[in-house]
Amino acid sequence: MAIRREKTVLCCAALFSFWISASALLSPKGVNYEVQALIGIKAAIKDPHGVLSNWDADAVDPCSWTMVTCSPDYLVIGLGTPSQNLSGTLSPSIGNLTNLQIVLLQNNNLTGPLPSELGKLPKLKTLDLSDNFFTGEIPSSISNLKSLEYLDLSFNNLSGPVPRFLAKTFNVLGNPMICATGTEQDCNGTTPMPLSLPFNNAQNSQSAGRPKSHKVALAFGSSLGCISLLILGFGFLLWWRQRQNQQIFLDINEQHREEVCLGNLRRFQFRELQIATKNFSSKNILGKGGFGIVYKGYLQDGTLVAVKRLKDGNAAGGEIQFQTEVEMISLAVHRNLLRLYGFCMTTTERLLVYPYMSNGSVASRLKAKPALDWGTRKRIALGAGRGLLYLHEQCDPKIIHRDVKAANILLDDYCEAVVGDFGLAKLLDHQDSHVTTAVRGTVGHIAPEYLSTGQSSEKTDVFGFGILLLELITGQRALEFGKAANQKGAMLDWVKKIHQEKKLDMLVDKDLKNEYDRIELEEIVQVALLCTQYLPSNRPKMSEVVRMLEGDGLAEKWEASQRAEANRCRANEFSSSERYSDLTDDSSLLVQAMELSGPR
Repeated sequence: MAIRREKTVLCCAALFSFWISASALLSPKGVNYEVQALIGIKAAIKDPHGVLSNWDADAVDPCSWTMVTCSPDYLVIGLGTPSQNLSGTLSPSIGNLTNLQIVLLQNNNLTGPLPSELGKLPKLKTLDLSDNFFTGEIPSSISNLKSLEYLDLSFNNLSGPVPRFLAKTFNVLGNPMICATGTEQDCNGTTPMPLSLPFNNAQNSQSAGRPKSHKVALAFGSSLGCISLLILGFGFLLWWRQRQNQQIFLDINEQHREEVCLGNLRRFQFRELQIATKNFSSKNILGKGGFGIVYKGYLQDGTLVAVKRLKDGNAAGGEIQFQTEVEMISLAVHRNLLRLYGFCMTTTERLLVYPYMSNGSVASRLKAKPALDWGTRKRIALGAGRGLLYLHEQCDPKIIHRDVKAANILLDDYCEAVVGDFGLAKLLDHQDSHVTTAVRGTVGHIAPEYLSTGQSSEKTDVFGFGILLLELITGQRALEFGKAANQKGAMLDWVKKIHQEKKLDMLVDKDLKNEYDRIELEEIVQVALLCTQYLPSNRPKMSEVVRMLEGDGLAEKWEASQRAEANRCRANEFSSSERYSDLTDDSSLLVQAMELSGPR
């Protein structure tokens, strides 16, 4: 009886705590303010996929709604609906969600002005509204957000001057009509905007209207200030040169003696990472690869990280892979590419520190329960495609990843795809068509021209991406799903055969239980087959692949491909089974190559 009474008391206490939290949010009419605000947001948005369908205006609290994150006190702290094809506008009622810490609405089709009510979110830390169609000026109220750490408004149609943000990191690239202060003669975006802007408008506005009697004092103060600045500048130059000398390490190009500078990346102490990973405990292992082991760790400030400890850190191969990852990630900054926090380098150790990806890799999630739904798999494909598009066409010099596969696509808290593991990547000038190296990669994902000649290009990555699409559809590794259907020989020929026979249901992951769109399935298989064509010149560029995944241009590209295939058949070329046999045979070469995750 005593135990039962104790349980009853605890239950009542929990219910009372919930009631206190919930009642604090109730209006005089008994409506939860946060429910009201979210319903206002939903009313202004067009939701083609119904991701907000369980948002109920009569709900007591919104904590069970999709895309809504709540604190233990049942307060809404997160709103995340990225890449859902949402259109419409962002309602000013978002300003009533005063406990919000994270807002992620990137990669949608939202339009209209940014509501000034965003400035009423005192706890907001992350705001990502990039890749939409927002117009007008950036509200000056955003500059009042003292807790804001990350702000991304890139690739919209914003215009006018940029307020002075308090965010540690912000991005306003890709807004053609934006300018730094609004005082420029041509505020039309002809000058590229940097990731962060130095603003000093306050001094200009305060200088007007000063009394004439202060002019002498002002001139004297200005002269003294200039001298002080010169001294400080000289001191900073000496410090900077000394820091540069300390941070330059390893040669990237043995011919040209190019050097890598680590810039603002944090340099960790080895002991610090030992403590974070509990001395690299086996219980903290997140994954193992050909070149190292990844551990879960907690930094001293509580930040959750993934620590990659390279094998043979003092060996030549380890140094090459280390310098490659640091170089690549330093050059490539994009929401769908893995960000690097910092590194650790000793005489015997090479370690890289990344953000922790709570949902692991695509390969691991495809094997886990519950199964990834069809919509999430499509979103992963699109995110990974955008990351590769950035590497190939928007990064200078362009970067070839060379090991595109499900195990190297990571998933954040919202299952957004992040391309990782740059250990095999190669820099390439935009005028170069390919680079020739020793063959490295993962069997089943290696393009035929790379396997036979050692020549890799961005089309090598396109081939690997096509295999990744098939992995997302089937839920199996590239070398598994052909064998699962007792298919010997060319896996891609088998996929092409069942596509022609309209038996694509044989491909689909059984865990999806028929909960997928058959039209979309056929479209994605077509994109995969276009990406994995034998000749690199016949494969689409990643920009074309992304457009096709977004529903633009696939029919024309597929029809042209089929005409070309018919012409090749009439020309009596050698069979595709012979062409692809080198990718799937269990030869000794491929058995040895199973862990080809090595130096460039």
